[in-house]
Amino acid sequence: MKVLAIEKEITQEFGNQAWMAEEARRVYELYKEDKIREIYFQKQNHTAVIIFEVKDITEARNLINSLPLVKNKLIDFDLVELIPYNGLDRIIEKL
Repeated sequence: MKVLAIEKEITQEFGNQAWMAEEARRVYELYKEDKIREIYFQKQNHTAVIIFEVKDITEARNLINSLPLVKNKLIDFDLVELIPYNGLDRIIEKL
């Protein structure tokens, strides 16, 4: 299942730059484990948007909670379960 994670900042105080490197390492680990499929920043506010491939939303929450910036209560994420789009069925003739 795909889960969309949208960052919400808790604070603007990111003083510890070591956390930023730790965050990047953890994201890279999750990417290598095929848990993170895509990751972006929103242009307007530079907050992260992540697409996870997981078995359920609980797994996505656990992975989010493993991120250093989340652990240190600097950011959190809203999670949205995604399902395949089936709207094309309305215009494609069934065989």
